[in-house]
Amino acid sequence: MALTRDFRDTVQVRARRDPAFRQALLQEGVACLLAGDMDTGKAALRDYIHATIGFAELAAQIHKPSKSLLRMFSSKGNPQARNLLEVIRYLQQQEGICLEVTMRRNLALSNQTDASGSS
Repeated sequence: MALTRDFRDTVQVRARRDPAFRQALLQEGVACLLAGDMDTGKAALRDYIHATIGFAELAAQIHKPSKSLLRMFSSKGNPQARNLLEVIRYLQQQEGICLEVTMRRNLALSNQTDASGSS
């Protein structure tokens, strides 16, 4: 389901004025990518970029063409890990935060393994 322009504008306005919301948007984007939900992760990061630095300034800062970045975060984009991680590193730096990965057991997967009799 495509987001309406009004909704995107609302997200961008809130991200510009609310640092906690902006940071949560960045965190959610990265979390979705790590969970394998590339479409949602790229969309969240795209919204974050539009609401903060913008693609033209991001491109200048990381020395990548803005068209490549726009394509990378499009619904059909397939970013290389190196480029994606470079963008995430820069966005964290700009936000003044450091996202961390924590490990936890996935209970849903553990229960499936137990039910199938495998260990």
